[in-house]
Amino acid sequence: GHYISVDRSHEGEKAILSSPELHSEEWSCIRLIYQIASTSESSSDSTRLNLYLRQEGESFDRLLWSAKEPSDSWLIASLDLANSTKKYKVSMILEDAKGFIVHIFCYEIFMMVSTIAECDFEENHLCGFMNRWNPNVNWFVGGGNIRNSQSVLPKDHTLNSELGHYMYVDSVYVKHFQEVAQLISPRTTAPMSGCLSFYYQLKQESSIVFTVYLRDMSGFYDEIWKTESALSAAWTVAEVDFNAPYPVEVIFEVAFNSAKGGYVALDDIAFSPVYCSNQTGIPFNPAEASCNFEEDLCNFYQDQKDGPGWSRVKVKRNVYRTGDHTTGFGYYLLANTKFTSQPGYIGRLYGPTLPGNLQYCLRFYYALYGFFKMSGTLAVYIFEENHVVQEKIWSVLDSPKGVWTQAEISFKKPMPCKVRASSLHPFLSAKYICSFKQWPFIIDLLPPNPGECTFEKDECMFTQKKQGRGSWHRRRGPTPTSYTGPRGDHTTGVGYYMYIEASDMVYGQRAYLTSRTLRGTSGKLCLTFFYHMYGAGTGLLSVYLKKEGDDEEIPLWRRTGEQSISWLRGLIEYESEKNHQIIFEAIRGVSIRSDTAVDDILFQAGSCLEVEEIQFSSGYPDSLNEIEF
Repeated sequence: GHYISVDRSHEGEKAILSSPELHSEEWSCIRLIYQIASTSESSSDSTRLNLYLRQEGESFDRLLWSAKEPSDSWLIASLDLANSTKKYKVSMILEDAKGFIVHIFCYEIFMMVSTIAECDFEENHLCGFMNRWNPNVNWFVGGGNIRNSQSVLPKDHTLNSELGHYMYVDSVYVKHFQEVAQLISPRTTAPMSGCLSFYYQLKQESSIVFTVYLRDMSGFYDEIWKTESALSAAWTVAEVDFNAPYPVEVIFEVAFNSAKGGYVALDDIAFSPVYCSNQTGIPFNPAEASCNFEEDLCNFYQDQKDGPGWSRVKVKRNVYRTGDHTTGFGYYLLANTKFTSQPGYIGRLYGPTLPGNLQYCLRFYYALYGFFKMSGTLAVYIFEENHVVQEKIWSVLDSPKGVWTQAEISFKKPMPCKVRASSLHPFLSAKYICSFKQWPFIIDLLPPNPGECTFEKDECMFTQKKQGRGSWHRRRGPTPTSYTGPRGDHTTGVGYYMYIEASDMVYGQRAYLTSRTLRGTSGKLCLTFFYHMYGAGTGLLSVYLKKEGDDEEIPLWRRTGEQSISWLRGLIEYESEKNHQIIFEAIRGVSIRSDTAVDDILFQAGSCLEVEEIQFSSGYPDSLNEIEF
């Protein structure tokens, strides 16, 4: 047979294999059979074989899969592509070989309307399913004239033929009590929910336990189906509601108690986006439990007997009071003791009911003011319905004062439950914004959004024209000069951002932060970022568009002078059919109190939902210290 290969990659070069333009509005599965061969002396830790998705209208390619480990045999990678109305291409790229001798072989790239949890076992790659090796009991391929076991079945289910294939495990070599065999699917790569079905035969002479689990990336097992009953020698269908909003593996596990236990055979694993049962109710949508409080309280509420503990307010952008986390000048919730005369004042905010037996991630931002001791001033509780007892799952231990700080909590309860945020302190001014994700913390292990840069790990796609004086610096915490610059980053409050250090520059000196070349598209593009311009001597921050082949840079956005003590959101809508770059230019102001910072830069296809007017005037507002209710 034939395969395609890359024998060597020279430094600075990439080997690219691109698919034709594809379009599928149904779930698709990509299966890749590949091998990476490299000698130990020549291997490079940075050399990678990457698979990218290039969607129509997007300036960035999305990383789907990556591999770097050499092997002496063919390997199988399987991944899901969620349904989409956009046309797309898939590209396989060998990157960063840096002159090392690397051999890449690709035997097959196969795409089908399916998911990676499906298989009829008729192909020798077994759809990427893997047996977890056990010295005594293992899953084997049956059928196809294979006659190496007493427990081989006469016909498979797919073809109803002796030449068809299936998977089976028997107890012939069991030596210990509760010997376990596991057949493991590839890990899902897109949120999925619906009906998982499969056909099985179970012949039981002594106790056999056949169980199906979901296992997430942290190793947590969730049992979704189980049988211990002995059945007739006929294929039986099993159906189970399948809900995987985060990456999981489907594990088919059989446990034997003796060598005379019997066997289990498995065939035709399938998935449907429609639930098996006449399931009442709608699958949980994390957006229903999330809120940025810009319009109202969403599905959050307060108990009337508690009094008005939390108030929805906004602060006009100014240099004294911190604005909200969403935009810097939007709404947030405030618990402030000046609104009550009660000592030991408590404010409680209740969330909507959450379905049970799901893994959740609660992420919210808070800021605290006026405390000598922060411990216990803000806490999050969870309580199951019909239960009086509540469980504290998070509380403040220590936090930078006046800085929006991110908190994340992962939890799972068997019964429907609610989340409650409580503030308790004689002198409390706390701000609270929250979002729910039906996704555990392992989300950080997934490929990052290619058009997003938070500067938490590095400078992402950005580079500088010059180093030293007139440079952007990556930093966390406050800047060295007082009364200028942020006290923390925008992403988490304790992470990294980029800024210019005015004390290292002279008046009028410029620093440039330039993106790598972005692919041109025919539609509109939206650039979102957060900027911080605080200090009496603050200069100028501008954003430019530099099109490939053009000498001039097109101004897109500008702010001059002191704007706010808060991080403010900038939105820019632009178009470019040519390949292009985005340039952030900061100009040092009249004094050392001129530190300017940017953070959380995001490129997206399509129009911006809200577009701010370009301002070229000074940032001093009419009212410097006003709260609106």
